[in-house]
Amino acid sequence: MSEDSPTARRPSSGVLRRMTARGREEGHRAATPLELFFDLCFVVAVAQAGRQLVHSLAEGHPGHGIPGYLMMFFAVWWAWVNFTWFSSAYDTDDVLYRVVTLVQIAGVLILAAGVPRAFNDGNFSVVWFGYLVMRLALVSQWLRAARASRGDERRTALRYAVGVSLCQVGWLGVLLLPDPAKPWVFLVMALVEMSVPALAELSRPTAWHPHHIAERYGLFTIIVLGETVAAATVAVQTAGDEHEALGILLPIAAGGLLIIFAAYWIYFAVPIHLHLASNRQAFLWGYGHYLVFGSAAAIGAGIEVAVEEATGKAHISTFAASACVTVPAALFMFSVWLIHSRFHKRGLAQQLVLPGAAVAVLACTFAGSAAVLLAGLVAAATVAVGVTLAARRQEGADEPDEGGPAESGPEARQPAEGT
Repeated sequence: MSEDSPTARRPSSGVLRRMTARGREEGHRAATPLELFFDLCFVVAVAQAGRQLVHSLAEGHPGHGIPGYLMMFFAVWWAWVNFTWFSSAYDTDDVLYRVVTLVQIAGVLILAAGVPRAFNDGNFSVVWFGYLVMRLALVSQWLRAARASRGDERRTALRYAVGVSLCQVGWLGVLLLPDPAKPWVFLVMALVEMSVPALAELSRPTAWHPHHIAERYGLFTIIVLGETVAAATVAVQTAGDEHEALGILLPIAAGGLLIIFAAYWIYFAVPIHLHLASNRQAFLWGYGHYLVFGSAAAIGAGIEVAVEEATGKAHISTFAASACVTVPAALFMFSVWLIHSRFHKRGLAQQLVLPGAAVAVLACTFAGSAAVLLAGLVAAATVAVGVTLAARRQEGADEPDEGGPAESGPEARQPAEGT
């Protein structure tokens, strides 16, 4: 695509540029360094949510830990979603845009600082203030987009600005209402939040870019899995230093690493941007990633709990500690299949690989102290089976029929690494 094309990548020079929508057919649309920096700062918030989950589960308080984690991870994930889809449609990459994005990053760090207090004490004041900082910046961006637009596009931007502002006011309920009501307020407001994009884009969808969105979600998946690796590594190192129980810890470390490697392979096995052809598909896919990201981060927390139980620091049974790993691992496999990879599978055998693997990983919970290692082996076997099935299908597509040449074209090619 030439540099003179209206959908070509715009240069980053200039203090202020008209914030017009970017084209969905724009070539070479890739994540920017600013977006990567934005994602990296979210590692702090993800780590805070995971750390609180570990403490609750290790102390035998899943009734408090799991709902708290789901709420805190939603707060982190939704802040990321708001920025990601806006930047895909309206990233001008001028000085003002960069400054406002850095303000949003400051809000993310405030949010992260408030996670422990919200998780343990039900005090959401710091989290709310972090969201306020982020949303003042985000609303200013939407108003800037509205000012540069006309007709339905302008109405869409204004609906976003109004909807986001009203939601921020609605979140005051978690500050003002009594503690028993806060989880219900959170649930209602989460649903309201997710309805804003659907209502705002009724008349005209924003110009998000399928390949760019797929890349951004993939990069965030890598960041979450990286945080999982880091958390598990620190847990094993700390336990090894304190207890010198490498014989107990190595199977957990090996199984956890196999699960994480398999999670990476499973997620990136198919070119999902080809599926993002409409707003309806994009909404279901994008919202479904709450389960993908949340379960991926929870795997690392579960490995930490398993390590603490193996070294006698956790006050739970081996079965419960094993479930802290196997349940999120199974949920990751099933959710990736449900929203992501099933659209690229052909035949019953390929379709059943991931759901069957999820059930098998859950069954590993009953394997006692070997549960994590066994779950890792199942995850590795899942990848191997998926690769074998995809390779056989590719070989079949390459073989010519008696009456003519083999099929050709994109429809005849299935990624060989698919699961």
